[in-house]
Amino acid sequence: MESNKKSGFVSLVGRSNVGKSTLMNEMIGQKIAITSNKPQTTRNQIRTVYTGEEGQIVFVDTPGMHKAKNKLGEYMVRAASLGMRDVDVILWLVEASTFVGQGDKDMAERLNGVGIPVILVINKIDMVSRDELIKIIDKYRKLLDFAEIVPVSALKGTNTDELLSVIFKYLPEGPMYFASDMITDQPERQIVAEMIREKALRCLSDEIPHGIAVTVDKMEERRGKYPLVNIDATIICERDSHKGIIIGKQGQMLKKIGSAARYEIENLLKEKVNLQIWVKVKKDWRESDYLVRNFGYDKTEI
Repeated sequence: MESNKKSGFVSLVGRSNVGKSTLMNEMIGQKIAITSNKPQTTRNQIRTVYTGEEGQIVFVDTPGMHKAKNKLGEYMVRAASLGMRDVDVILWLVEASTFVGQGDKDMAERLNGVGIPVILVINKIDMVSRDELIKIIDKYRKLLDFAEIVPVSALKGTNTDELLSVIFKYLPEGPMYFASDMITDQPERQIVAEMIREKALRCLSDEIPHGIAVTVDKMEERRGKYPLVNIDATIICERDSHKGIIIGKQGQMLKKIGSAARYEIENLLKEKVNLQIWVKVKKDWRESDYLVRNFGYDKTEI
C-alpha cells in the first residue's frame, strides 16, 4: 500500500438535467458519459476513474431522480437509489437557483442520516451573481447538514479542481482500485452505443428521444495499411411514425446523426470508423422487462 494515498467511491446524485454527467466528464478530463438538454439522458450507473497525486476517485454517475412511468423508468430510479449505497462520499448536484422544489426536499430527506459525507455541489454558477449565490447557499444549508458546499460551473470547469481537493479530504487511505491509466469500466461497445444515442437526443424532437435505445450489433477492426473499425448499430424506437422522423426525408436525419456520432467515436477510438446505422420499431419496448434487459438495462446488474 502506498502511504498517504487515498482512494474511494463517490456517487453523483440529483434531479435530471442538473449536469452530473457534464461535471464527471470535466473532472476526469475525458468525455465518457453522454450529455444533452433532455431529461433522463443517463440511464445506467456509469463508473469513471480519476487518478491524481493524492490518490484515486471512482465516480459513480447515476440517472436523475424522477417519477417512473414505465419499466425503463423503474430501472433508472433503482439504479439512482443504489448509486447512493456502498460509496464513501455523495455529491448532491443542484442548479444555482433560489427555488427549492419538492424534489429537492425529498432528496434532502433521502440523504439525511445516510452516515457518509454529503457534499452539496451547486452547479451553473456562471448563470447567477455572487449575491444570488449566497442566497442559494443559505437556502440549501437549512435542508441538510452538509460536509461541504462547493459552487462550480461544470460546463466551464470553474472550481472543479477545488471540488476534487474537497472530495479527497473525505476519502480513506488505501490502495488504488484501478490501474492509473484506466478511465472507465464501461465496455467500448456500450460507450459507442451511448454516443450514437446522444447524437439522436440532440438532433430529434422532444417526444422521440425518451423512446429510443441503441444497440451495437457489430464492431470489428480491420487492420492493414488503412486500419478501419466497422460498426453496425441499430436505433430502436416505439412507433412507425418515429422511425420515419429518425430516418428523415431522403435519409437526411439519420445521416446527420451518423455523421455526428462517427466524429466522436473516431476521437474515442483514435481510428477511422465506418458506421452503419439502421432503425427498427419495437412497440412500447420501455414497458417490457425482456426488452429493457435486452437493450442493456439489466436489473440483475444493480
